Amino acid sequence: MLSAVRLTRALLPALLEHSGAIVNVSSINARLPFPMVVDYSAHKAALTNLTTALSEEFAPQGVRVNAVSPGPVRTPNWTADGRLADSMAAASGVTRDQVLDEGVPTNMGIALGRMGESHEIADAVAFLLSPQARWITGTDLVIDGGTIKAA
Repeated sequence: MLSAVRLTRALLPALLEHSGAIVNVSSINARLPFPMVVDYSAHKAALTNLTTALSEEFAPQGVRVNAVSPGPVRTPNWTADGRLADSMAAASGVTRDQVLDEGVPTNMGIALGRMGESHEIADAVAFLLSPQARWITGTDLVIDGGTIKAA
């Protein structure tokens, strides 16, 4: 959390001069905290709140501030040896691939039936930083394959 604050402070003069944009990477855990990652969830909730506050403060000066909140994405945190998929596989008696391909999508209720890919998150960040998103600020774009159901 403090790294986002420090980086924003350091870059703010240039962002104000050039009507720049910030995209913070939060998580669906900001909305769906899990007991096993309470510190992570609290951090991401604070980052999402920071995004909203900064968007309100700096929009009048031409700086857009948004966030993306990914759901489960196939990153080394899930896929590397000894990481989340291995831990879940050991606990449930299935293979790592079964956890990644079936267990996570089913247990987390991912409507699209699969975990996300990192390039899908990067594409959303690139869009929010682009001129095509010049009228978007203060939003938290949830990219989770339908894990969080809209109300």
